[in-house]
Amino acid sequence: MTKARRLWPRWRGGKNAENARIGKSGRSGGSGNAGSTATAPPDGTPPRDSKELEECLRACALHSDRLAAAGTENNRKRADLAAKLRHLRTVHASAHASAASEPAGNELFDALLAAGTAALECGDGGGGNGGNGDEPALALLISATVLAERGSSRAGWRLRARTLEAAGDEQAAVEAYERYLALTDDDWYGVAPRLAGLRTAAREQEDMLRLLARECPRAEEFATAPVSATEVRDVWEEGLRLHDKGDREQAEPRLVGALLAMGRDRHPVGELQNAVGQYLDLRIAAAGGDASRLRELIGHYAEQRRNRMRPPLADPTLGGADWIGVGELRNLIAGKSVCLVANSESLGRGSLGPEIDAYDLVVRFSSYRIDAPATGTRTDLHATAHEHGLNWDRPVTTRMVFGGSAEKWSYSLRERLVPGAQRYVTDESVRWPLRHLGGVDWDAWPSVPTSGFNTLWLLDFLDVSPAIDLLGFDFYESGVHRLPGAMRVPVTSERERTSEKAWVMERAQSVNDMRISLR
Repeated sequence: MTKARRLWPRWRGGKNAENARIGKSGRSGGSGNAGSTATAPPDGTPPRDSKELEECLRACALHSDRLAAAGTENNRKRADLAAKLRHLRTVHASAHASAASEPAGNELFDALLAAGTAALECGDGGGGNGGNGDEPALALLISATVLAERGSSRAGWRLRARTLEAAGDEQAAVEAYERYLALTDDDWYGVAPRLAGLRTAAREQEDMLRLLARECPRAEEFATAPVSATEVRDVWEEGLRLHDKGDREQAEPRLVGALLAMGRDRHPVGELQNAVGQYLDLRIAAAGGDASRLRELIGHYAEQRRNRMRPPLADPTLGGADWIGVGELRNLIAGKSVCLVANSESLGRGSLGPEIDAYDLVVRFSSYRIDAPATGTRTDLHATAHEHGLNWDRPVTTRMVFGGSAEKWSYSLRERLVPGAQRYVTDESVRWPLRHLGGVDWDAWPSVPTSGFNTLWLLDFLDVSPAIDLLGFDFYESGVHRLPGAMRVPVTSERERTSEKAWVMERAQSVNDMRISLR
């Protein structure tokens, strides 16, 4: 792996000629004059009177004031955005108070990027807590401003792509992702597979729309007439009204025509997906629940959604393994007795091996160590944090990998998975169970959940196993029993152990020296 480059390239003075394209990428907005040029001062520092930059900073300050006035105590993401915007204002004020040098310019743009990322994470926010639903627009403005100033910024292109994708403008997002990949040697964030997923989804969407047009020739009459989004929506609403009245012959071409127009005019992908889903529901209901005549259409619809949610991996890392989500994992463990084996010294000194191997499903964690008489030999499910690098080569049925950062989680899967070492790999839906499935935020659970606790919480949440037994779980009071390479890795903090132990004991049905049973 090559060394990481500096986040910002050295200031060259002026702007890249290609930056004129930035303001035009995507219909969602951005700085319209982002390609205007500015001349650097003789000392090589960034021009401080850039119109786009000043407008962007004013917009950030305005949004910061709105968040401060409304309060963000009950919204963690908006609280993070508010903190990033305050830091940006501090850095900007400091740059104005002194003669800005190149490092100060870097610090300003780093702060701007951090604010843009935080705004993107907020989503549309529903307009609550003072955000007024403006965060996506703010993220788009920041990405356009960064690239207008520094057209070779990898972080800027990635932020731009993610923002455009969130806005539903996938064609522009694909172009931005391509620019990012052209600027980097190490695809740390898994952009290449994401890009492959979007391209595959776009092809499936085109096939889906062609099939609709072929099955309903009259739809072209209504697909070419609409000019604006409002007119397309009117055609769609008219089709729904006719369908509700029972006039399906007149409703069908209007509904399909609106769908074709949405696809051709690059309406946000989410809007088109929702409309197609509603159309399929109407067709299936009209057929008395029989979807057999819609198999090809449903197939294209499902594939374009699947590839957007779970992009294909172009590399052979999976080695024939299949992705599984929460539903598939539930089916995999349903009706089976489950044993979770701790990496504790008390278990390593014992003789529970045969008893462990007698369970239907044996779960082990991270750097587990096999000592047959004490630990048993089977491992059906290996649960590990993405940053832990041991036991990925051990053959198991399922590899379940946890991580708080989606980007680092994706990168670790590509780097660490060994082809042929697992049959199933859990996907994004199982990446952070306590937070994402349980909705348990940092206020309710301030500690980082361990791999053992994430697994235990998930099994308890799914609630499909007749036995969920924890063997050797003394919460490291006896010490650790791990592979030699992991003996120096620090154990979980006492606060985290205490919280997890309390949760377990509240739900325990029976407890003895070596076993805690939750069922």
